[in-house]
Amino acid sequence: MERSDILGRVGSMQQLAYARRIRYEEGRAAGMRAIEVKNGDVRFVAMEDKALDVSEFEYRGVSLGFLSKPGLNGRNPFDTLSDDVARSIMGGMFFTCGFENIGAPYTDAEGKRYPLHGRIRTSPAEHVRADAGWEGDDYAVTLSGEVREAELFGENLVLRRTVSSRLGEASIAVADEVVNEGFTPQPMMFMYHCNVGWPLLSESAEIVIPSIRVAPRDEADWSTVQAPVPDKPESVFIHTLAAEPDGSTFASVANPELGIALVLEFSVEEFPYFMQWKSMAAGDYVVGLEPSNSSILGRGHHEERGDLHILQPQASEVKHLTVSAVEGREAIARLRRRRDGLVRRGGIRPVL
Repeated sequence: MERSDILGRVGSMQQLAYARRIRYEEGRAAGMRAIEVKNGDVRFVAMEDKALDVSEFEYRGVSLGFLSKPGLNGRNPFDTLSDDVARSIMGGMFFTCGFENIGAPYTDAEGKRYPLHGRIRTSPAEHVRADAGWEGDDYAVTLSGEVREAELFGENLVLRRTVSSRLGEASIAVADEVVNEGFTPQPMMFMYHCNVGWPLLSESAEIVIPSIRVAPRDEADWSTVQAPVPDKPESVFIHTLAAEPDGSTFASVANPELGIALVLEFSVEEFPYFMQWKSMAAGDYVVGLEPSNSSILGRGHHEERGDLHILQPQASEVKHLTVSAVEGREAIARLRRRRDGLVRRGGIRPVL
């Protein structure tokens, strides 16, 4: 509908779309600031105190993400202590991993410790803006802010994040610029840890990824979803993805019975690595889809190989991720056809 048609049918646009600052009042989340966005069929929450990562993502009232057993967490004194990180990782629709490390905790030859998935996910945003308004006939909600990872006599990296959504599109677009504001080259590992949970995740779900090569760390079955099993060990898979000539590719969890799929869109030029985390354990029932510029094997792996991703002084890099919900059996069938077409054409990326 055009702008005038919509305005003729509503009193306030907040019937359809808004961005509202909220603050939690109880439990581990007490005091945490966030921004709730409603935009047509989509509702999501971006955590102002945690890198503007998206904790909740709903489509027509159906939750598509995963929330771990500790639940919503504000910033805690144990956020990045290696022994207690699992008590603060809440999952959410996605959280940002980096910049010093992704993957398992690591201690280097000098004894410096790097926590599980790094520190940026627990860093608060500043200069935060939340805006909603018309752009021609499009009504857009846009959030933005800066997140700094810095240390005295160490790194000074700034993440400038924009999260946007347009009325009528069941998606959110994330645009991230990372700037090295220091004067020495710095490691810059970067991964979106996207987490899919029930009810989208169930025995009727399938993992739709244009994978042309997979290196399983544990079991071999990466594409199907089973019922929850108590104490079942987690699995990790490193995929090589087929892509379009411009580098664009996708990953999805689709549930034909529910009639909904969650789709990630990204570029293998920006994210040459793609990992999949699969936990079928009862109470920890989740599939993680993880575009990354580094391997989940972590900082030590890249240091040994001599290919740790480095950002030069005053340089910057831009990353993009789109998270969408699609509905209907035909939409899911199109995802399968897209996967099959990419794999058949053999858009093979270099083995990393």
